[in-house]
Amino acid sequence: MAFISKIFYSKVDLVSHLRAHQASFYFASKTSTVIPYDKLDSLLLWNGPADYYLCDLSKLPAHMELRPNGNLVLQGAVSWEDAKKFLRSKGRNLKTSPTEQLAMITAGIATSCTGERCFAFGNMRSQVVQLKYLNFQGEEIQLKRDEDLKVSSPFLKPYQDDFTSYQKFKNAPYPRFEKAIDLMIGTEGQLGIVTEVEIETTENTDMTYVFLLLPKWENDFTPHMEIYNAVQSHRDVIFSCELLDSNCMNYLKPDEKLGDNQDVIFLEIKSSAFEDIYAQVLCDLKLTTIDNVFEIAENKFHQVRAGVPRAIFEVNSQMGVVKIGTDVQVGPENFQELIKFYREASKIGVRYCLFGHFGDAHLHYNYMPSKSESSRCQDEIIKLYEKVLGWKGSPFAEHGIGLIKQKHIKKFHGKNQLGLFSDLKHIHDPHNQFFPQGFMHIES
Repeated sequence: MAFISKIFYSKVDLVSHLRAHQASFYFASKTSTVIPYDKLDSLLLWNGPADYYLCDLSKLPAHMELRPNGNLVLQGAVSWEDAKKFLRSKGRNLKTSPTEQLAMITAGIATSCTGERCFAFGNMRSQVVQLKYLNFQGEEIQLKRDEDLKVSSPFLKPYQDDFTSYQKFKNAPYPRFEKAIDLMIGTEGQLGIVTEVEIETTENTDMTYVFLLLPKWENDFTPHMEIYNAVQSHRDVIFSCELLDSNCMNYLKPDEKLGDNQDVIFLEIKSSAFEDIYAQVLCDLKLTTIDNVFEIAENKFHQVRAGVPRAIFEVNSQMGVVKIGTDVQVGPENFQELIKFYREASKIGVRYCLFGHFGDAHLHYNYMPSKSESSRCQDEIIKLYEKVLGWKGSPFAEHGIGLIKQKHIKKFHGKNQLGLFSDLKHIHDPHNQFFPQGFMHIES
């Protein structure tokens, strides 16, 4: 067996490849945090008789158009950055704003990615109106969100019942599978390849960005929780509520750092409502004085927010370790328990940092270990997922499962999930050609 790299420059070439039914892993911008691209040859173990293809979709022709109703239709290799620039030229903006703007939107659909603005606009899944995908025969098929998913499987109804407790989460431990579009959203390219998508957008309004300086969460997170509770009823005008802890600042450039060994919470506020939020929320805080609230330019906010995960990736690469981080979202009733767990996990003597979508009770805790420290960190992560299972939280609410998280997701999948996965793979991937090692793969 050999790995063969292949770049696709047209849909015609992609269709031809699909009809050959070759085992393949599809990717675009290589920005995924759950796929260690430098280790694919050791992780994509393949026991089949054919060669294995690494399929690069980043050169497929890109196209965008804005419909009169404000929806964006895009095809091919369109990045979030491309779409944002296109929309802003027309007075519109994206509802979802992932940290990594160079990622491709079609790949984001496949992983059901989320981002900062989910606080106001909900998850990616809720914004997809319709999409088109190529099936295993190379046929392009259209799916719509106003149509129910039709699957002949005895596991579908109990699967959907299981999903009910996760309805309010950005992403559950398994895809939704209620609407027709769900066949492609969050299934990570295991049932077909997304080629076109229509997504909702929003009016591009002026925004005001502020940050609040707080004590270190390890010592006292009550000021953080006061802010968390204060912003919940203002999701119509506060689009994002993000946290970077004091440890994150150690991985930023000197001109990007904020505060003096302090945590930072960012708020993205609709400018027309800023005076009201200033008076009703910021000035009303009892544990954070207005002297610790500062305005920040939009480009500076994005620079600092995006700088942390990028820096973590660089450090892990230099240390020669696979990322050991979390993507956990819990319900409001368990948020403080999650932070308490992270506080205990921080005491094992390994460098770490905490950041993410604070307003959604959705944080990323990242260890920064040496190779010799990695196993110790993995032990803590295993303990965390046991807790998340008990809390009925979502272990991977944003970035997908990919390869490095599969060992942790298995305990969240019971007979209903595995049964439906198997039925869907047999129907939509009878040749096992789409990412055969994905989380939907059923071991024989």
